[in-house]
Amino acid sequence: MTTRIHAPHRREVLAGLGASAAGLIAGGAGPSVTAQLALQARPATLALRPGQPATPIWELAAVSHLKDVRLKRFDRCQVVFSNNLPVPIAPVWYSLHAPMAADPLRGRAPAAPDATETSIISVPNAGTLLADFRLFEHRLQQPARALPIIVAETGPVAVDRDELLLIQEWRLRPDGTAVPPGQDPKDTTPLYTINGETSFELSASAGERLRLRFINGSQRSVLAIKLENHEVRVMALDSQPAEPFPARNGALVLAPGARADAFVDAATSAPFLLHDGKEARRLGNLTVSRKLERAPLPPPQPLPPNDLPEKLDLRGALRFDVALGTTDAGWARPATFSTASAPAFRAKTGRIVVLALQNPAPVTTVFHLHGHHFRLLDKLDDGWKPYWLDTLAIEPGQTQRIAFAATSPGRWLIESVVTDWAAPRLVRWYGVE
Repeated sequence: MTTRIHAPHRREVLAGLGASAAGLIAGGAGPSVTAQLALQARPATLALRPGQPATPIWELAAVSHLKDVRLKRFDRCQVVFSNNLPVPIAPVWYSLHAPMAADPLRGRAPAAPDATETSIISVPNAGTLLADFRLFEHRLQQPARALPIIVAETGPVAVDRDELLLIQEWRLRPDGTAVPPGQDPKDTTPLYTINGETSFELSASAGERLRLRFINGSQRSVLAIKLENHEVRVMALDSQPAEPFPARNGALVLAPGARADAFVDAATSAPFLLHDGKEARRLGNLTVSRKLERAPLPPPQPLPPNDLPEKLDLRGALRFDVALGTTDAGWARPATFSTASAPAFRAKTGRIVVLALQNPAPVTTVFHLHGHHFRLLDKLDDGWKPYWLDTLAIEPGQTQRIAFAATSPGRWLIESVVTDWAAPRLVRWYGVE
């Protein structure tokens, strides 16, 4: 299966990587607060087996929101985070590259059990964000459910409905308990949910234009999600607008942590099919009613940009080779990570950086870049794909080249993990000065 959609701190982190999360949550004087968000790390359960007891899990939850967390671009948001788990932990934000978060490894340690912390985040970009505990996998006693966050554009978007679809993978033992990622999944069965449901149902009227925000909240698996008998038009990837293009065969292929916003004009009732590289399974349904059928809509216009550069001048770019997932190349598990380690690379603010990402592993490896979004370069460095990414799956033995403008000063993480449930997540850092 293809591994991506094709269109085609200075101080050492205490007790893990709480600083990488807290550094993205920076307080201090500034403009007035325009939004509030109460987050809680807590135990929960999930009904994964019909007629059987619910499965214990942990979760990051927004206690002040009845449904989805929705902020607006340019919000200055007060975040109150309560840790109701028995281990120190903090949420890690993905695609929140806020100017206030200049140095994501210079923050405070993760919140202690029963502690509550209040802080401020700025939200410079619209898009589909994700927060979870993946950098604290070594502390998880249960697998944890992630928290999607919608940041709305400043102006209206021409859709009738805006729906989140959080896809997650679980590994269940015969007794109904679940194995956290990074542990041996022996004798477990993979099971998948959309928004916590093993059979997701979505209703629409014929002709309705739906904005479907697909999120692969799984920790290890590259997944393909397909809506049968519909054109699925990709509008954004990893929280950044793209030049609209149709998903190949209506299927979105997402690496762990990746996100895709797609527009779909509801036409007929159809299943949501999920493929994990081994088999396809029905994971839900779109039920379309024709009572309020209307005329077809014109092709959608691109989403408003988030002010990323239109062009990257690769001629004077800094170029670095980065071998993924090898401890002898400077990678460390989050529990042992230290900013005293050598950086993967350094760049001056404003420079263009090209990374050659090499996957020496015999299985697909997933790369995530904190702090910036990148372009996926064409094979000959003569162009790039018409979208921005922060997450990329690289096939065994392959090298992919990416480019980005180093616009966010500070020390930022890069992550690497192979697509094997028991595999450890590895991290390094890079500096923008």
